[in-house]
Amino acid sequence: MERKSFQLGDFVQMKKQHPCGSNEMEIIRMGMDIRIKCVGCKHSVLIPRAKFEKNMKKVLRSAEDSTES
Repeated sequence: MERKSFQLGDFVQMKKQHPCGSNEMEIIRMGMDIRIKCVGCKHSVLIPRAKFEKNMKKVLRSAEDSTES
């Protein structure tokens, strides 16, 4: 199984949506744990990397796409 590629500043879609109704999250910290921030209500959550990789559906907007413009 191929590892999912993501980086700091990416906007990702999660399998389950946040209680506010949004399922779009921004990666704001990376390490053994990953901190993601809800785009809808700006609430941030710290989750283990393994759980994040399992629950991430896809990268919606990459951070390098927005810096190249």
